[in-house]
Amino acid sequence: MDLADFDRDAVLASFVVESEEGLDLMEQVLVQMESSPSDPELLHSIFRVAHTIKGNATSLGFNDLAGFAHVVEDLLDVFREQQALPTADLISLLLEAVDELRSMIAGATAGARELTPAQQELKKEIALEAEKRSKTAVVAGEVAASSGAAVKVDGLPNANHRTLRADVEKLDHMLNLTGEIVIAQGRLRRMIEKLGTEQGSAILEMHREAERLYMDLQSEVMSIRMVPIGPLFRQFIRSVRDMAKSHGKLARLEVIGEDVEVDTTVLEQLKDPLLHLVRNAVDHGLEKPVVRKSQGKNPSGLIRLSAAHSGGNIIVTLQDDGAGFDRARILEKARRLGLVSGKDDIRDEELFGLVFHAGFTTAESVTDLSGRGVGLDVVRRNIDGLRGTVDIASTQGKGTTITIRLPLTLAIIEGFSVKVGNETFVVPLEHVTECMELPEEQRNSEETGIFSVRGNAIPYVRLRRMFSLTGAAPKRENIVVVKMNEFHAGIAVDELLGGMQTVVKPLGKALRGIPGIAGSTVLGDGRVGLIIDVPSLLRGVMQASLQAQA
Repeated sequence: MDLADFDRDAVLASFVVESEEGLDLMEQVLVQMESSPSDPELLHSIFRVAHTIKGNATSLGFNDLAGFAHVVEDLLDVFREQQALPTADLISLLLEAVDELRSMIAGATAGARELTPAQQELKKEIALEAEKRSKTAVVAGEVAASSGAAVKVDGLPNANHRTLRADVEKLDHMLNLTGEIVIAQGRLRRMIEKLGTEQGSAILEMHREAERLYMDLQSEVMSIRMVPIGPLFRQFIRSVRDMAKSHGKLARLEVIGEDVEVDTTVLEQLKDPLLHLVRNAVDHGLEKPVVRKSQGKNPSGLIRLSAAHSGGNIIVTLQDDGAGFDRARILEKARRLGLVSGKDDIRDEELFGLVFHAGFTTAESVTDLSGRGVGLDVVRRNIDGLRGTVDIASTQGKGTTITIRLPLTLAIIEGFSVKVGNETFVVPLEHVTECMELPEEQRNSEETGIFSVRGNAIPYVRLRRMFSLTGAAPKRENIVVVKMNEFHAGIAVDELLGGMQTVVKPLGKALRGIPGIAGSTVLGDGRVGLIIDVPSLLRGVMQASLQAQA
């Protein structure tokens, strides 16, 4: 190969990605070994990771990094040859090595090739353990149960499938282009329909065939962006293990639905909210082993993270078998913050939803995990940004279940279009339950009101007043009944236009941050329509309803 053709930056980028994937695998297998001793064959997979990093680092001239990977490889090789599993202490040592390898790879690619004094010491410690273990027979199964997190590793990554790494920005651009094509196709179809001639009918038939092909193309582009959620879930195995261990607790993580796929953009933005929730489950949810044992529970707490498809959504559930939410303390805190007043007959769903309010915490002391009132408000803000919803169900003493509902993709939604004055709005169809006319005797000019649906009083908000829209008031008003979790409310509009597939566009700076607006779209006639942010709209209605209970 001509040295002029050698693209070192491209090789480095490939080295970093491949090493990260390998170290993630090593971390997951080590944690599994710690909590539930299993097949020693798993040692072969993580031995190959260390061997590959050593070889790649050598070829790139990262000699210190290669030397560190070599001693890790030596220690793993000892256990591999003896068909034995490392002890809990050695697993902790190897996990520390994984952390340092990540740091070294980042440093080496940035120009810092020498090991730090701490890394030199760790390297010596690993080398001594390898030398000592190679002289002493180790009994397989010498693994003590500890506070690690367990997960079933059904299958390890392999190279049997042909794959190609692609820049996510390029995929975003491709999806945006296919969306623009669909919009243009719709406008062209309406123009052809207006021709109304025999020739126009023939052209329309050809156009419909082209539309089908474009829709297939759009579907393929979207499928390329879909990735399994398992790798994200497995990242929390180590987090649960370390957090539980540092706080004197026992915890194991169970992962379900690893093969469920979601848009890569959704996956990236889901990591931080889930990390907050996992940390909260370990700190607030799970009790100390002694307390759990006195209550007849397993000393080791269980956190279950699962994913499943439901229609055009992905449902992510985080469940723990800990202490559950303390209803009385949450109610007391909510009153002190002025979030509720008066009556105690507040539904659990409404009360638990208040913990997502900024600054809300019931922790008695500040720890490295919680107590500062920062976290759950960030969770809700991030989930809102994904056009999703989050719901809490909890039984005191039994545990808590947090359910996150998200769209599979952020680029395209099924919407229900409505008209208010001269403006068209789109309501995400997943929130719409029914539409009806607002009875004449219940109409008024206020921004909010109450109407009756089969004997149930439901609050509603009038878009005309909320967004200060001009134009003559309609002779009749319609209500779009929407739902968020179990809370129902209405959106009063002038006219119902019907369902449509909507390509989501980001908002400009002037509209970004306006409550009740989630995005924009280009309509069939070329005009811009705004997409209603149903969760934030209903949250305002729900909060007003709670504060009205005096």
